[in-house]
Amino acid sequence: MENEPDPENLEQNPCARTVEEELNKAFNLEASLSKFSCIDLDKELEFKNDLIDDKEFDIPQVDTPPTLESILNETDDEDESFVLEDPTLLNVDTIDSHSYDTSSVASSDSGDRANLKRKKKLPDSFSLHGSVMRHSLLKGISAQIVSAADKVDAGLPTAIAVSSLIAVGTSHGLALIFGKDQNQALRLCLGSTSVGGQYGAISALSINNDCSRLLCGFAKGQITMWDLASGKLLRSITDAHPPGTAILHIKFTDDPTLAICNDSGGSVFELTFKRVMGVRTCESRCLFSGSKGEVCCIEPLHSKPELKDHPITQFSLLAMASLTKILVIGLKPSLKVWMTFPYGRMDPSSVPLLAWHFVAVNNCVNPMLAFCRGDMVHFLLVKRDESGAIHVTKQKHLHLYYDLINFTWINSRTVVLLDSVEKLHVIDRQTQEELETMEISEVQLVYNSSHFKSLATGGNVSQALALVGEKACYQSISSYGGQIFYLGTKSVYVMMLRSWRERMDHLLKQDCLTEALALAWSFHEGKAKAVVGLSGDVSKRKAVVADRMVEILFHYADRALKKCPDQGKIQVMEQHFQDTVPVIVDYCLLLQRKDLLFSQMYDKLSENSVAKGVFLECLEPYILSDKLVGITPQVMKDLIVHFQDKKLMENVEALIVHMDITSLDIQQVVLMCWENRLYDAMIYVYNRGMNEFISPMEKLFKVIAPPLNAGKTLTDEQVVMGNKLLVYISCCLAGRAYPLGDIPEDLVPLVKNQVFEFLIRLHSVEASSEEEVYPYVRTLLHFDTREFLNVLALTFEDFKNDKQAVEYQQRIVDILLKVMVENSDFTPSQVGCLFTFLARQLAKPDNTLFVNRTLFDQVLEFLCSPDDDSRHSERQQVLLELLQAGGIVQFEESRLIRMAEKAAFYQICEFMYEREHQYDKIIDCYLHDPLREEEVFNYIHNILSIPGHSAEEKQSVWQRAMDHMEELVSLKPCKAAELVATHFSGQIEVVVGQLQNQLLLFKFLRSLLDPREGVHVNQELLQIPPRITEQFIELLCQFSPDQVIETLQVLECYRLEETIQITQKYQLHEVTAYLLEKKGDVHGAFLLLLQRLQSRLQEMTRQGENTKEDILLKGVEDTMVETIALCQRNSQNLNQQQREALWFPLLEAMMAPQKLSSSAAAPHLHCEALKSLTMQVLNSMAAFIALPSILQRILQDPIYGKGKLGEIQGLILGMLDTFNYEQTLLETTASLLNQDLHWSLCNLRASISRGLNPKQDYCSICLQQYKRRQEMDDEIIVFSCGHLYHSFCLQSKECTLEIEGQTRWACYKCSSSNKAGKLSENPSENKKGRITSSQVKMSPSYHQSKGDPPARKANSEPVLDPQQMQAFDQLCRLYRGSSRLALLMELSQNRGGDSYRPFAGPQSGPAFNSVFQNENFQLQLAPPPVAED
Repeated sequence: MENEPDPENLEQNPCARTVEEELNKAFNLEASLSKFSCIDLDKELEFKNDLIDDKEFDIPQVDTPPTLESILNETDDEDESFVLEDPTLLNVDTIDSHSYDTSSVASSDSGDRANLKRKKKLPDSFSLHGSVMRHSLLKGISAQIVSAADKVDAGLPTAIAVSSLIAVGTSHGLALIFGKDQNQALRLCLGSTSVGGQYGAISALSINNDCSRLLCGFAKGQITMWDLASGKLLRSITDAHPPGTAILHIKFTDDPTLAICNDSGGSVFELTFKRVMGVRTCESRCLFSGSKGEVCCIEPLHSKPELKDHPITQFSLLAMASLTKILVIGLKPSLKVWMTFPYGRMDPSSVPLLAWHFVAVNNCVNPMLAFCRGDMVHFLLVKRDESGAIHVTKQKHLHLYYDLINFTWINSRTVVLLDSVEKLHVIDRQTQEELETMEISEVQLVYNSSHFKSLATGGNVSQALALVGEKACYQSISSYGGQIFYLGTKSVYVMMLRSWRERMDHLLKQDCLTEALALAWSFHEGKAKAVVGLSGDVSKRKAVVADRMVEILFHYADRALKKCPDQGKIQVMEQHFQDTVPVIVDYCLLLQRKDLLFSQMYDKLSENSVAKGVFLECLEPYILSDKLVGITPQVMKDLIVHFQDKKLMENVEALIVHMDITSLDIQQVVLMCWENRLYDAMIYVYNRGMNEFISPMEKLFKVIAPPLNAGKTLTDEQVVMGNKLLVYISCCLAGRAYPLGDIPEDLVPLVKNQVFEFLIRLHSVEASSEEEVYPYVRTLLHFDTREFLNVLALTFEDFKNDKQAVEYQQRIVDILLKVMVENSDFTPSQVGCLFTFLARQLAKPDNTLFVNRTLFDQVLEFLCSPDDDSRHSERQQVLLELLQAGGIVQFEESRLIRMAEKAAFYQICEFMYEREHQYDKIIDCYLHDPLREEEVFNYIHNILSIPGHSAEEKQSVWQRAMDHMEELVSLKPCKAAELVATHFSGQIEVVVGQLQNQLLLFKFLRSLLDPREGVHVNQELLQIPPRITEQFIELLCQFSPDQVIETLQVLECYRLEETIQITQKYQLHEVTAYLLEKKGDVHGAFLLLLQRLQSRLQEMTRQGENTKEDILLKGVEDTMVETIALCQRNSQNLNQQQREALWFPLLEAMMAPQKLSSSAAAPHLHCEALKSLTMQVLNSMAAFIALPSILQRILQDPIYGKGKLGEIQGLILGMLDTFNYEQTLLETTASLLNQDLHWSLCNLRASISRGLNPKQDYCSICLQQYKRRQEMDDEIIVFSCGHLYHSFCLQSKECTLEIEGQTRWACYKCSSSNKAGKLSENPSENKKGRITSSQVKMSPSYHQSKGDPPARKANSEPVLDPQQMQAFDQLCRLYRGSSRLALLMELSQNRGGDSYRPFAGPQSGPAFNSVFQNENFQLQLAPPPVAED
């Protein structure tokens, strides 16, 4: 924000005015500003509240409004909600204000505890609105304040009040009265320092409306009234309020005999001045007592002289702000409270603020009260209805990002806010836009903290009021007549709105011409904010602003030329003018001053060639958007020449078609367009400049016709010309101008006739003797037959009920037939396009064309010619389009089918068969067509499944598909299998019998039976006999033996005995073992695998060193792993003897080669590998065979029984390690379980033994105390939820529940609230405490003599009572996870399955719920212990 220059440095700033000039202007504008404020209200009425979109909430009238006494008796607690006259006032969905973000730096002496609310920075509003406020130092007054402090010991300034005079109070009790003229002379010095020593500092000042009286409030509580004309003391009031409290505020009302004062005790008093028989008196009345709530701000409603007759003024309204709420009361005709409004939650250190102003809303002028505290400003509109009642309406509030310490209206639209770091914010009230911010820390604002703390009287104020007073500056800021005065410790500053001219001049002085133009345009459009000095109707205001803008534009142009960079730097110059010239063009066009733009401005900028070029380029977007018409011929010519010189011919063409070129040299423009290939521009010039439509066609035909007639390929440029020609002809025949717009209506018929006559000319102009007839039609047909015929088709659509048009149509058709049928130069596609076009025209209901039918037969012969095999698909597609367009009526269908079959046009055959409903023959069409043969499956499926076809049609298709089944399977086995499973499930054996090729049969059966192939087949509905499945398994053994086991695992329908015979036939031993195990012959499967293992071991031991022993070892390992898995799967279901019969032969088989190698001279190469495999067998069998049995079996071996234990030492030591590991694991597990059990029992005992604490001492059903019913044999039941009942009351409510043979009580209130008064029968609810909470029975002392009730019969199984169940649930929640016991139990259960996989997928069975599958399962492992040396 740019501030005014410092007054002390004015001599060094030649652009700045003197202080005297500023003051002169400020004070001379006072009257005009007052007038502007009235104009501002009128302007708001004139705008009819266009910018106000506030929702109004009228306060309903109440019969008995609260009295002031009732308000005084309310407790001033912030937590208490205050009753509003309008209950909806606090529930309004108010619109949040815009968030303005500007940075601020606090002055050095202004602390702010709410400074944390400072937020991010937003771009400065200076560029949008300029400098809105002008602030000046009142140098004379400031100097005299400092002089008075030095010379007469007046003290520092403490308060200021402004009217026609300026009154400044000092800390030593003096009131200095200054004039508001240019000299700022000291008029009066009221009071004396001796009185100041007695009364203290002046803490508040007020001047009445006619500037004849001054009220002074003092820090020690006294009040004085002075005559400002004579300087006499009129009254000295010492008993208007309780002694020992400072005067915080004193305010005159509009009635000069009535004033309001507010003291540091928080009380508000009404002062009535009377003069009886020459004696001046003052009567005081308490309006608000500080004992019930401390008021720290008061503001009476002041009306201007022009609004003195306003109906609201008769109530003499007064707004008061306490620490918790706002009150609006009426002093006249009798004391009445009109509104109360609580703040809600607020920062206790924030300052409450009040301000009145008359505003125009909905064409009515009414007072508006702004009240704020902290960062929220609320606006309340006050109005009086016809019945005399006052209604208060809440308007849109303002939410800020800073805390306020002052709020001032500068006019009805603009407010000035001062935040807690002494930063000034100018806000537009209606749009809530921040117009300007400025720092005023240089003012060194005076704060009223000492008075709020009442230091002069001993500091006898509440802490809340003292906290608010930290940032209170009520008496330091005063506004009058559109001016705001700020009192500093050594100075007085005045702030006011700048006039609109001054705001623009301020920007111009700073050389911000672009911002000045933008601001001026906002004045012109009526969108500017805080506008002062712009009056009159809209047209007059716009004219005044426009004249000023023109002056600025001339200045802007002169400056742009003057500040042009060096002549040699062209790029720098271009950039300079590209930044400046568009601004001139934009504003001239916005102001609709084309005369100025193309005369004076253009002449001025033409002095510089670079500026002239940039100017011409700026016109381009306006011309292309048709916003600029009527360009002068000179500018138009210069524009075309400029773009032509810069080789921007595309831009030239775009400009020409948007310009009125009648003022240019037509021939020269046409020549330029033709030379630069600007065909659109050339056509536009011919059409608009000369009304000539045929000449452009002739020029374009001359270019594209010769190469087409010679059979040459067109260049890209010629193709572009041909396409433009087609579009141009289409536009002419449709009545549209090319390239945009419309042909004048009176020329449309003439243009159409000219174009038709041109197209059907027999010969062209200047034709040679070799030219063929109808050259134009022939050229267009050769260029693009389809598009040319589309143009004609569109044209024929427009020609209806026109005899001449019908003649043209028939003539065009005859010419087309003559040109294309009698000439062999056209391709079948082109001929087909013609006859498709004719077929469409002939198929129309209102057709008037005639075409010889024999021509269609000739076309059919031409397209179906079997001698020509080229372009087969093209000829078929053309004929299909012809038939679909309606040409089928021109042919004999049987002859058409014969010729299509002969020509292999299978799509044509399909089209004809479908018309005759011969769907079965279409299958042959698909199968014979290599391009569409795979679509036959979808076709058959659609015919057989989609309704709409008869049973005979479906049967024929079904039979034809069966006849071609082998072809279908060979085409795609998976698709064929899906088709058979869906529609031929009963004929599977027949289909299998048809397939003679074994490989083809294998692929088909695999697709049909193997679900892994991805074929969607429902195996349950598809009842396949086992013989078919076994046949597939046999084929699988032949073609893919590696996948037999995987396939058998997913197959279902096969017989085990027959399948075993098949696998034995092909010697697949692993498959046979799998089937034997599935059959239940575990021993047989084991013997088979053991035999396989022994054979591989023998083969490995027999091989020499040079063979691939790694491969053999891998085979041995795989077979051993399969054998071990077989033994592990079945050992759970076998006894000890049967287990030994499995495991010991396997161990013997693995140890036999080692015995041979140990007896041999040299050890075997894979001795170590065999030992490792043997150890793997031992580890696996140790889970099922006792270790002593294994050791005994080994030691009984004749080889190892001869004392060679060293050879098996490794095996024995490994077994011992396994034993030690399992023993340690068992001991650790037992220890953990014992610890868990002890911890659980301790917590369970503590939970069960905990006492219950009732919530009340009465029954929750009968509401009587539990001691009242002593005559009854009753018991007291207390639940864990805290509710207490008599047992008879619970029985009457049927609050008992039978659980496992025992009667349990249920809490009536808990079960009613949770189950809507109905008891649940679900015992699981007990755990949640909803139905049967824990209870304790208490029998009175007089019940004990009658004996205990009979004991219940104990259940055979121990059952936890509800209290124990609740304690157990609490225990589980405390543990927060699955217990170690649960984990170990599940692990032990899983070991009995196929394999030990605790984290495998979900098991089958509805009751299985693994803790490992819980998504919240977490296993917390402790780190291993650190081994110490």
